[in-house]
Amino acid sequence: MTEAFVLPAMSAPVKRSVTIGGHRTSVSLEEPFWRELKLIARRRGETTATLIAQIDHRRPADVGLATALRLYVLSELRQMLAAPDPAD
Repeated sequence: MTEAFVLPAMSAPVKRSVTIGGHRTSVSLEEPFWRELKLIARRRGETTATLIAQIDHRRPADVGLATALRLYVLSELRQMLAAPDPAD
């Protein structure tokens, strides 16, 4: 018998406009990813737009921007979970 699990609240992707290298583009991400990107940028002392531009410039050409942003957020959250607790 498998354990029951609870899915998180889900929403459709939200499209937002961003400027990358002086060009406007739209990116569709689920709201939790937008929130995490904003928090990550704040921790880094950057704007969300700056962080998105950095990710855009480093992503492989065959990977879409929305995918790159989601994978970046996932990677950052995994690093945070793996980091030792500074209180220890």
